[in-house]
Parts: sequence; structure tokens; C-alpha cells
Amino acid sequence: MIDLSFIYNFFKYTELLKQLVIRDLKVKYRHSILGILWSILNPLLTMVVISIVFSNLFRFDIENFAVYFMSASLLFSFFSEATTVAMTSVIGGASLISKVYIPKYLFPLSKCLSSFVHLILSFAALLIIMFSTGIKINYTGFAIPLIFVLILVFSIGISLILSSVSVFFRDMTHLYSVLTLMLMYMTPIFYPEGIVPEKFKFIHDFNPLFYYVESFREIILEQRLPSLDYVIICLIMSISALIIGLYVFYKRQDKFILHL
Repeated sequence: MIDLSFIYNFFKYTELLKQLVIRDLKVKYRHSILGILWSILNPLLTMVVISIVFSNLFRFDIENFAVYFMSASLLFSFFSEATTVAMTSVIGGASLISKVYIPKYLFPLSKCLSSFVHLILSFAALLIIMFSTGIKINYTGFAIPLIFVLILVFSIGISLILSSVSVFFRDMTHLYSVLTLMLMYMTPIFYPEGIVPEKFKFIHDFNPLFYYVESFREIILEQRLPSLDYVIICLIMSISALIIGLYVFYKRQDKFILHL
């Protein structure tokens, strides 16, 4: 069985976790004139470029393309950023791990939480676009935190797996960049889901990010609560990823020091 002492350590080291998150945010915006405002400006500028390219040049017939794109881009960007930076977090914390006792899972967890703060700030950019295009959030908006929490938990689980594997297999960072690129094209971020041929529908069926993105879009674009089937799938994937991530991390963490 997994030692549940990490639950005690979580509360014991809450202040340390907070400081790690603050440090990550400070490092992210160090030497930046606009600082944290880039969390809002960056998705806005990206949206402008993508909208010009795909709504005009490629002429995808998608209503409210800017919101369609940004709603998916925010979730995918969060997952990609969180898991990518968390993957090398244990390696990056080698100097601390070798000197004092710190629960090692705090490193990938802090990376995911700092990326989550960035997601919340970037959500403001989506709200700006929604209001400027006449889209208002109704009562279904109360379901948005649920989707955010589910993809956060999923990202933490995947991050725990990646961060533990990368300690022993450093090439994982290069392989994962290819995987995230593949996931980006497998997820209907800037193209309509309907253009995918029937024989390739499995691309979405087996893409975990598809269900988070579509659930979020149902709230934002269709102004209704997300499909119960999709929410259940997201819940199962998030819990499963977290359990597997904790198990893999726990089984390997005692050997980290030998490879750092």
C-alpha cells in the first residue's frame, strides 16, 4: 500500500508550497516590464494572429471563432505548460533535495499550481473577448471552476508521472515535446471537430484533452451545462491520473537522489 504520510506532509509544508509557487511566478515574469499583465496580453495577441490566419486565410466556418479558439487554447496551454515545467522540477530542485528533507512531490505540484494561476489570469482575456463579441456567461458559468479543477488534477497526475520518469530518463523532455505537438493537432483547438473524417474519429475518442475542451466550450459557447457523460469521463481520467501519478512517484522517489 501507498504510505499516506504525504497527506500529513501536504498540510505541514503548505507554507513551503506557497513560497515555491510565488517563486515560480516571480521567475516567470522577471525582467518583464508588463509583468503579470502578459498573462492577459499574450492570449489576446495570439488570438488576433490565429483569427486572421484561420478565419480569413483558411476560412473555417466557425461562429465566434475567437472565443472558440481561446476557450480551447487556454486549457491546452495550461496542460502543456504545467506538465512541461513540472517534468524537470525534481531535477531542478536537486540542490535542495540533496541538502534538506523536502517532500519531493512539492516540486511538480508547485509548478502545476503556478501554471494554474496563469490559467486564471488568462481567463480574464477570454472574458474580454466574450464581452466584446456579445457573449455573456449565464448561470452555467458556475460550472467553469469544476472544469478548471478537473484539468488541474489531471495535470498534477500526469506531472507526477513525467517528473519521476524524467529523473531516470532525461530524453523524456524531448519526447514529450513531440507528444504535446501531436496532442495539439489531435485536439480541435483551431479547427472544427466536424472536419475530421469518420474513420479518424478515434483521434478524439482517445484524446483526454478533447473531453475537457468540449466540456468547457459547452459552458462558454453553448451556454449550457456540460454533458454529464463528458464530465464523468473527465472525473474518471483526473482521479485515475492522480492515483497512478502518486503511485509511480512514490515507488521511485527514494531512488531520485542516486540520479540527481
